[in-house]
Amino acid sequence: MLRPENPPQRSLAELAERFGRSHSGDLGDTRLTGITLATADLRAGEAFVAIQGAKRHGADFARTAAEKGAAALITDAAGAEIARDAGLPIIVVDDPRALLGDLSAWVYGTGPDDDLPLLLATTGTNGKTSVSHLLEGILGQLGVVTGLSSTAERHIAGEVIVSRLTTPEASEFHALLALMRERGVEAVAVEVSAQALSRHRVDGILFDVAGFTNLTHDHLDDYADMREYFEAKLPLFTPERSRRAVVCLDSAYGAEVAQRSTVPAVTIITPAIAVDPSAAADWRVEIVEERQDGTEFTLTGPEGRSLTTTVPVIGRHMAANAGLAIVMLLEGGYTWERLVAVLDGGRIDAHLPGRTQRVSGDRGPAVYIDFGHSPDAFEKTLAAVRRVTPGTVLMLFGADGDRDATKRHDMGRTAVEGSDILIVTDHHPRFEDPDAIRATLVEGARRAAPDADIHEYSPPERAIREAVALVGDGDAILWAGPGHQDYRDIRGVRTPYSARELARRALRDAGWPVPEPSWPVPYPADETPLSDPSRPLA
Repeated sequence: MLRPENPPQRSLAELAERFGRSHSGDLGDTRLTGITLATADLRAGEAFVAIQGAKRHGADFARTAAEKGAAALITDAAGAEIARDAGLPIIVVDDPRALLGDLSAWVYGTGPDDDLPLLLATTGTNGKTSVSHLLEGILGQLGVVTGLSSTAERHIAGEVIVSRLTTPEASEFHALLALMRERGVEAVAVEVSAQALSRHRVDGILFDVAGFTNLTHDHLDDYADMREYFEAKLPLFTPERSRRAVVCLDSAYGAEVAQRSTVPAVTIITPAIAVDPSAAADWRVEIVEERQDGTEFTLTGPEGRSLTTTVPVIGRHMAANAGLAIVMLLEGGYTWERLVAVLDGGRIDAHLPGRTQRVSGDRGPAVYIDFGHSPDAFEKTLAAVRRVTPGTVLMLFGADGDRDATKRHDMGRTAVEGSDILIVTDHHPRFEDPDAIRATLVEGARRAAPDADIHEYSPPERAIREAVALVGDGDAILWAGPGHQDYRDIRGVRTPYSARELARRALRDAGWPVPEPSWPVPYPADETPLSDPSRPLA
């Protein structure tokens, strides 16, 4: 957990007065220096917030918290009873999980009325990470000191930290914002998932601009149906969560988000991919040219505003993401003239880790590694690869275990319909049987295209080698799912794994040139399988 280097000094007695229903123990003149949900992250002088978990109550760890120097325990009545002999002052609240954001905002001084960087939030099924990294890239071109919190990484004024959750817990998020402010960050791009809103991870934060990308089939392991999933997104577009909004109308849900937003909202559409290309919008993204090194587009809007630039990845959907990012910055207060000066006629200088990321050289098959893991993401990315590939398109993918299984048939269908050759392999099996996961994916593909060229290989180390052997110069491989990740979750163990490195090895072994990697390589360049569970994480 990242924290400010000069921690706050907050009165425990004042916290109890502001937020507590009751308290026990001597609060005295104790000063808090932070707040956390996890004893593993706890530092002396911080408050430990104990909540009811799936199997145990956090208060079961109150003695550990006391031994590590916790200043106090904040919990519910049940937790107070469990921890009564732990030797800590206890502040009782009704729902510590729901209150964590407000508690953290008060402790770190990161609430709506505090002095913070410009906060830009993006939500949606697909594109959240891409928009966040594009925002950061454009801000860097504007000369702005940036922060970032995405599925892939956290960035603080140039420092890069690997992410654990799409959106961190509220206590971690507020500590992160306090650290960013301390380091002079001027604007922060934040990826906000539906789960983050449902589970109070962004409570206590008021975003300056909220962006909506799209909503498609995903996360039905967390939500009963698409309507419930959609409703979980809407709180971001209220005055309690944001000041302004930019809503993309490309998916069927965009118009309803714009209509139901209770903050001022402008709209944007990319007719080339929109469900209803004729829908009226404030801004339009028109595709100019698609190339292997990027997608050129023109953004037009009110008062005759227009600029033409290139997003450095393939895909019309990536141009849509870039257009959304530009308009979010405009709504955030950056002038149109300033944006035009750095973008018009040029390229967006952004690195999108594992987002249709090309890892191959100038000769041989083009190999793209992508994080997409939904039918809609497959459809859009395969179409993008098809448009820049003169030859065969091969799709390689797997599916997450212990996640939304209702989309697996559609994943197989979309994958086979958009490719010439399909290879099904493993991804994160977690505690599911990987053979059963693959069988469902293959079944979905076979139902859609019984005579298609479909293969099944396990493990992924073999699958990518077989894929490279099936294609040649002018062809393309899209490996969807792993993206930027450097591990596979196999029965709860995060085993070392890099699809980008595996693809480079397979290309090199087949005699094709490969460029030097543009990402950190934590593994030795040998033939040891990267997902071998016996190898420790680097």
